[in-house]
Amino acid sequence: MTDSTPQHHRLIILGSGPAGLTAALYSARANLEPLVLEGAQPGGQLTITTDVENYPGFPEGIMGPELVDIMRQQSQRFGSIHRYEVAEEVVLETRPYRIRTDTAEYSCDALIIATGATAKQIGLESEAELMGYGVSACATCDGFFFRDKEVAIVGGGDTAMEEAIFLTRFASKVTVVHRRDELRASKILQDRALANDKIEFAWNRQVVEILGNKKDGVSGARLESTVGEEEVTLPCEGVFIAIGHRPNTELFAEVLTTNEVGYLVVDEPTTRTAREGVFAAGDVMDPSYRQAVTAAGSGCKAALDAERWLELQE
Repeated sequence: MTDSTPQHHRLIILGSGPAGLTAALYSARANLEPLVLEGAQPGGQLTITTDVENYPGFPEGIMGPELVDIMRQQSQRFGSIHRYEVAEEVVLETRPYRIRTDTAEYSCDALIIATGATAKQIGLESEAELMGYGVSACATCDGFFFRDKEVAIVGGGDTAMEEAIFLTRFASKVTVVHRRDELRASKILQDRALANDKIEFAWNRQVVEILGNKKDGVSGARLESTVGEEEVTLPCEGVFIAIGHRPNTELFAEVLTTNEVGYLVVDEPTTRTAREGVFAAGDVMDPSYRQAVTAAGSGCKAALDAERWLELQE
């Protein structure tokens, strides 16, 4: 941090997914004029989601980016301030708390962390090499490019099944590669995937190499058996990674309490973290549900917690 005087706000919200934007709405209506630092992916994971069918109030569903825009407009109506900046350093050892972004410095009395989570990767050299050249972590972003092609998707949870089903709109065949012999996804998504004629399953298999090059794209994937069977090569022109998420807590890991996999720990049923005046909401503190509606609910709680805490400081 520099010694220059940072711009001060009573409340700053880091993140602009459903948690951050709901927190912005509630705190703006409480006349706190929150500053929302939208981060590297404004709107969070909803912006890479097409049809959102399970958010209350939209019986016909709504596109993820459209839902984010509506939330942002609603909070701005009541006075929230939004900046498309990325927090690079957060100082929580002394108050007021200080935040340095890629373009400016700020200070605040209270902070709501709603930085969300990021999709995990397998960790293969070939995966990193071909990311964007046939390998993707977002079916809703890139599925269109695989019309009438055969693709693979890695994973066995809700995200993998949602993306596999989505990819059947474009691909001629989708092979789900899962290291176990049963899925972890919710029953309704399992039923949909298993009943889809375009979806096949490579059980007890894991990807050990993605074949191809940047010029020609992906040509296949080498699949190793987890139960001692022979290695096989799966012909495909795209590989989508859907093996879960990691919370975006790098900036806070040394000063706030996290669980064994990095999610921020809060004092349930509140959103209070281990630091006075610092609250957490959404996927950054929720390893269990990770839904837009639960994120929004925790954003509401964080705003109310912050408002009440600020009142006690006056």
